[in-house]
Amino acid sequence: MVCALGIEGSANKIGVGIIRDGEVLANVRKTYITPPGEGFQPRETATHHRQNITGLVKAALAEAKIDPSQLDVICYTKGPGMGACLHVGALAARTLSLLWKKPILGVNHCIGHIEMGRLITKAQNPIVLYVSGGNTQVIAYSNKRYRIFGETIDIAVGNCLDKFARIIKLSNDPSPGYNIEQLAKNGKKFIKLPYVVKGMDVSFSGILSNIEDIADPSRRKNKRKKEDPEEEYTKEDLCFSLQETIFAMLVEITERAMAHCGSNEVLIVGGVGCNLRLQEMMEIMCKERNGKLFAIDERYCIDNGLMIAHAGAEEFGSGSRMKFEDSSVTQRFRTDEVEVTWRDD
Repeated sequence: MVCALGIEGSANKIGVGIIRDGEVLANVRKTYITPPGEGFQPRETATHHRQNITGLVKAALAEAKIDPSQLDVICYTKGPGMGACLHVGALAARTLSLLWKKPILGVNHCIGHIEMGRLITKAQNPIVLYVSGGNTQVIAYSNKRYRIFGETIDIAVGNCLDKFARIIKLSNDPSPGYNIEQLAKNGKKFIKLPYVVKGMDVSFSGILSNIEDIADPSRRKNKRKKEDPEEEYTKEDLCFSLQETIFAMLVEITERAMAHCGSNEVLIVGGVGCNLRLQEMMEIMCKERNGKLFAIDERYCIDNGLMIAHAGAEEFGSGSRMKFEDSSVTQRFRTDEVEVTWRDD
């Protein structure tokens, strides 16, 4: 039995979670929210995390009703993520490790999402669609590694949504993607956008540039041919069209991975995985293949400390250890770099 505390702070959320032998004891977090039209900068986001991490650790211990002496390991996000933000979590973890005399373990952020999804849904060996602000990957497990079958070749799907939300001045509360999802429900007119699938990989930057031109009347007027009619689109139409296009691309490469691996399960993880329209489209595809979709809600889908605690507990329980002097961070830490020592299937 392993009792682990995990700290996640790779982007604009700082979270602390505690898990014991697969039982969720605590999962608390704070989100750094900027004004509409603005993204979050590393320095300001890291300041937010520093201001909140101590209170979150105390809140997690109180929610879990345990004493630090009952912990077996302190886990933190080693990467990937924003450097300044990652350092806050690592520093907090090192401090707690020394203060409480507990081992420390760095966890891959992507692996944290996958293992959290597997724990909550009980999916056995699914094709994983990992979609977030910083990552877009189609993944399958094989021979002690999570293998990447396809990914974005430029920006992540969540980054595409976030940037578009800034273009049309949507609120960042609770998140840009959520607000796009709500507007998309009232979209009436589908706008044809570039559909960019290259084998098993996808590209979103051209789609973003294209819809930015459409959203900005002055840019659209300059690029419009004289014989082209001037069309009016609502924000709802734009959000609807963007979602339908990029989600169709994700469904396509996920289905191709299912066919290649002979799998009948799909697990969606990452912050964008909370989107109900994405889940709906993926479920339609899965049913057509006599497969099953697994998804989780915002408690476990959005970045959280619990996923780091759980993945760390799995790794620690399988015998993995980290020297204190190796408790660094890295902004580039690929999913397939990690040896999955805790799985035997």
